Amino acid sequence: MPLRAHSRALTRRKLLAATGGVGAASLLAACSAEEDAGTGGGTADSGPFTFLDERDQAEVELDATPETVVAFTGLAAALYDYGVEVAAVFGPTTLTDGAPDIQAGRMPVEGLTILGNVWGEFDVEAYAQLNPQLLVSHYYEGFDLWFVPEERLEEVESLAPGIGIEVSQPTLDQIIDRHAALAEALGADLASESNAAGVERFGTAAGAVAAAIADKPLKAMAVGAREEGLYIAAPSTFNLLAKGSELGVDWVVPDDPDQNGYWELLSWENAGKYEADLVYVDLRTGNLQPDQLLEYPTWAALSAVEAGQVYGWNPEPVYSHVGGAVELEVIAQALAAARPL
Repeated sequence: MPLRAHSRALTRRKLLAATGGVGAASLLAACSAEEDAGTGGGTADSGPFTFLDERDQAEVELDATPETVVAFTGLAAALYDYGVEVAAVFGPTTLTDGAPDIQAGRMPVEGLTILGNVWGEFDVEAYAQLNPQLLVSHYYEGFDLWFVPEERLEEVESLAPGIGIEVSQPTLDQIIDRHAALAEALGADLASESNAAGVERFGTAAGAVAAAIADKPLKAMAVGAREEGLYIAAPSTFNLLAKGSELGVDWVVPDDPDQNGYWELLSWENAGKYEADLVYVDLRTGNLQPDQLLEYPTWAALSAVEAGQVYGWNPEPVYSHVGGAVELEVIAQALAAARPL
């Protein structure tokens, strides 16, 4: 996640209701082709809508399932994978050439209404004109609705209730479950053939990671790279990396992470502090990529770089079963290709 911090807003809309949707993964796993009722998602009914806002553990209740939903790009991408489309997005969506940002996942970005494409950008006036019924985003401990500017948060939430889904503390499986549950609450058919296939793909990808590392002692390191230095990721605070640890991946663990516990920043002079057999580089917009990093001598001197064992990773995966599978497949393919140094 970007190295920024902002405090919680003091004023929140009071929204009380009954419990939200749970158990999405269990339902999906039990699906079969005979139960298929479509290829992506169903149509939301007109009954009451309730879902837990994990920022303060308060239920959001609406009289009917919202039809005009605005979402952080990464969350919208997860909903899209389950068959739910939103009215507008905010957050990294397109690159300067119009191509999809990595956080847009499989969404067709050409037709999206984008309220903000970079940090600090959110067109509140355009948002108001949509007559939104619900805004959904990710929530990191110590932050608020991800990519909603702090100074506009109260104004944004005065126009429609907001829901934050916690993505910093739960496991990857739990976070995906929550996204699937939100999709279901918004009308997705979790018993569809495509959604059942997504669950199967996720399980297969996890198995591939475990199989790739089972009989091969490899030390892996996940990093972010910027002009100011090399950021070493702490595996326990990134749910994708933590999932890898669960499956047997031996990650480099930084001994001096920042106060949020995400990264240890190394100056380029000290970039060789940790040794690894393979390195995964943060693919998100704003990070230096492997071809650019070759300009830094201390990077080029790393054993994994000299061996050509440099791969990519996404610290903010699309939290659907398909999205999780894609990231685990990348990790598994790199582990399978790499050799101990």
